[in-house]
Amino acid sequence: MSLVRVEDLSVRYGARTVLSHVSLCVEPGEIVTIVGPNGSGKTSLLRAIIGAVKPFRGQVTRGNGVKVGYVPQKLHIDETLPITVSRFLKLPGGVAAADIQQALTQAGVPDLSGAQLSQLSGGQFQRVLLARALIGKPDLLLLDEATQGLDQRGSASFYQQIESVRQDTGCAVLMISHELHVVMSASDRVICLNGHVCCEGTPAVVASAPEYRALFGTGTGGALALYRHEHDHGHDHGDHTHDHTEAAE
Repeated sequence: MSLVRVEDLSVRYGARTVLSHVSLCVEPGEIVTIVGPNGSGKTSLLRAIIGAVKPFRGQVTRGNGVKVGYVPQKLHIDETLPITVSRFLKLPGGVAAADIQQALTQAGVPDLSGAQLSQLSGGQFQRVLLARALIGKPDLLLLDEATQGLDQRGSASFYQQIESVRQDTGCAVLMISHELHVVMSASDRVICLNGHVCCEGTPAVVASAPEYRALFGTGTGGALALYRHEHDHGHDHGDHTHDHTEAAE
């Protein structure tokens, strides 16, 4: 049974329609990446899935008992706020210290619990946000351009951590990525969005689709590099940072 199913979803802000007749589903254990040009409705889709946006038409259905973790694009914290990572992860309360430590370990930063939030690097802070999403032991992890602002090395490392999380926990991942070079090596399925679903399928299928090429062009100058899908074989995403191509949200 699908973890989440989106059926004929349309989202409007006032008179402006940002999503029209979008349908998709996420199955247990898979990594699905959403790509699309600026203003294509990618963030609105995730917000509709978590219930932060009310659909104008259609519906979003979660499987029974499915828990969702969400890593936002950014989170602004007052730099003068004296709060440790551990205390931040305890908010709003009721979280056991052992669960915090487990989540930090899964996020690849086991030694940060006592660090001040204001002293973290951008990459460390994103790992802490990942840990916060993992505390609830989600069945589905949603990431909204979680590596925005990180350099290529930091981005590659973060996506490797996401793959480790999937292998360790078995959770599915639905993520927005502006780093098209990552999609080939990190995804089971790609959905190309531009207000509606232009095309979807395996990364290789999407990369060759006319609808995709109309948006991003062809070749490494504007399209996905065709990497062999081998994230189950210790694939190092960092090997391919020279093919970096961006399509910012």
